[in-house]
Amino acid sequence: MQLMEELVDKNKYQLIYNWDGNPHAYSAYPQSMDEFLDKVFGPIENTQVDTLFWCVGEHQAKWESKILPVVGEHTGRIYEHAHAYNFNENILAMIERGEDPHKEMIKRARELGLRIFASVRMNDNHFGGAGIDQLKTLHHSELTKFRIDNPELLLGDQTSEWFQLSWNFEHEQVRKHKMDHVKEVCELYDWDGIELDWQRHPFHFPKGYGYRLRYLLTDFHKRIKDLASDLSKTRNKDFSIAARVAPTLHISKWLGYDVNAWVDDELIDLLIPAGAAHTDPSINVEEYLELTRENSAKLFPCLDARVDGWDFQNYAGPESPKYKDSLRTRAVAYNYLNSGVDGLYLYNWHANRESRRSLLNEIATIDSLKDKDKIYAATHRYDPQTGEWRGAFTYDRVWGDVPVKLDKTFSGIGPEILITLHDQFASDSDPNILLRLRLEEYSQGDNVKIFWDGNLLDNVELEYQLQEDAQGNPFGGQIYDWSSAVWLSAVLSQSIADVGSHRIMVALEKRNAQVKSDVVLTNVEIVVKHGFENSDINDGNYDRNIMKFGF
Repeated sequence: MQLMEELVDKNKYQLIYNWDGNPHAYSAYPQSMDEFLDKVFGPIENTQVDTLFWCVGEHQAKWESKILPVVGEHTGRIYEHAHAYNFNENILAMIERGEDPHKEMIKRARELGLRIFASVRMNDNHFGGAGIDQLKTLHHSELTKFRIDNPELLLGDQTSEWFQLSWNFEHEQVRKHKMDHVKEVCELYDWDGIELDWQRHPFHFPKGYGYRLRYLLTDFHKRIKDLASDLSKTRNKDFSIAARVAPTLHISKWLGYDVNAWVDDELIDLLIPAGAAHTDPSINVEEYLELTRENSAKLFPCLDARVDGWDFQNYAGPESPKYKDSLRTRAVAYNYLNSGVDGLYLYNWHANRESRRSLLNEIATIDSLKDKDKIYAATHRYDPQTGEWRGAFTYDRVWGDVPVKLDKTFSGIGPEILITLHDQFASDSDPNILLRLRLEEYSQGDNVKIFWDGNLLDNVELEYQLQEDAQGNPFGGQIYDWSSAVWLSAVLSQSIADVGSHRIMVALEKRNAQVKSDVVLTNVEIVVKHGFENSDINDGNYDRNIMKFGF
């Protein structure tokens, strides 16, 4: 096959796809190299993706390393569960056969005309919330001897409870350990660049000290810049540096990322603002664009595995979760692209050859998205402090508008949500634009007013979202004819739903005096249908538990 490397524009990126390394586990042991490469490249081949970021590992090496323990070494190749066995033993089988998955990936990427970067998770913590006191007894495939023997280098009780076993980057020994990791993987393989993924997971310093200690991560980036410059010279081609940072400059600095210095001093080439977990639809791309406008760094806001909700609790109808996520993804991507960013970055988009292909051929350009149906929506804020991953979302979605309770006010105002639209409509389309809001704990006797850009909407309709009691009715047979969860909707004309930012205010004028609970606004959405796509109602993409009434 003729190499296509010369077809890649070295200065232009469009759609970056990050693989977390999981394809090693997608085939039964022993996985062949052909099976592995098919799992890696199948989802992105012949799509708009032009760059692959490959997670080379978190704490151990997937190659014969002189710096890190090789996978399986610490536990003597005894694993805590079948998935860990399959993942690690597939890698070891390749090494024992004299194969190198990284070299083969790079070769295949060149054949497909893709750039390929090594991605290093700077402080990944998938230790299940374990504490320092569990280090000696915890059996975990990623828990290396270096971490166990050096508990003083970990954050412990100086950070969110779930991330006690994360490295404390104020220690020189930690920074040197990570530098050695990055240096070895960069020098061993012919990557096009390196990504420092600070956002998986963003707990690097004792709580409250990130801003004051930010100079330490800047110093780290200076060393990476020296490494990249040396590699560019010896290989006679550009070696680029990418960094994944927080959704806003303020949060980035709070965590210890002095992005202003990294950009101004040309320490990074690709800047990737991202939530720590799942898509943040409210990344402040405007301030990042202002920062990069007069510099060489390119901007790629991140879209994560899903747009709304933790375990889909915010995907409340009427579309199915999968279909709604596609419509939401289109809208978020369209807004980012229209703001002037250089491209998009996809994280944790686990896929087979077909499962994400439609979106991977739509979301990279304005032209391929402009006539697609979309859902623009208020950002959901969630920050669970109990259960799994407690505290993981603390620095994400800080501009989340919902959920929010509705209270009566002296002046008759309520929460105001700003949503930006970019859709223009073709003359041969049959567009439909619908504003809809979801309320929980709504009751007869409540009076809620909705304002669009300061004007009261008088064409609002109410629909019950039926929610069946599972006790004694576990299979969801319809019993109720009403629900305390309702959708309020109003059709919008093209003349008022034009391109630009729009203010939606929701005001509680009267609450049923016999009900003590709060009315909660959970969703504010603008559904844009261009009239070209099938509604897919017959494919199960809509919630049928909706009953419509006048309002």
